[in-house]
Amino acid sequence: QVQLVESGGGLVQPGGSLTLSCTASGIDLSLHPISWYRQAPGKQREWVAFIHSGGDTQYGAPAEGRFRISRDNAKNTGYLQMNNLKPEDTAVYRCYVATRSLWGQGTQVTVSS
Repeated sequence: QVQLVESGGGLVQPGGSLTLSCTASGIDLSLHPISWYRQAPGKQREWVAFIHSGGDTQYGAPAEGRFRISRDNAKNTGYLQMNNLKPEDTAVYRCYVATRSLWGQGTQVTVSS
């Protein structure tokens, strides 16, 4: 079965950090770019970060300077390290492999004191 499974979300205080994982099964993730998106309640889905299969990265405005996208091809997994989290980062985060039109189910991140 081809799927992406995110993990690592949770409740964190403002200023804290979380690392999200996106693990693939049924595909060789090393051949594909990985994107992270997020969607907060009542808001549109927002692009967060992108990593090419070769390792080049791009970041959306919410992530710039605070988030870092990476990948471990040996583990067939992509990561989103999030630092200095703010309440406005609260959302469901999902990974996406555009070349296979494949979405993960999402992981909830809540930033609150």
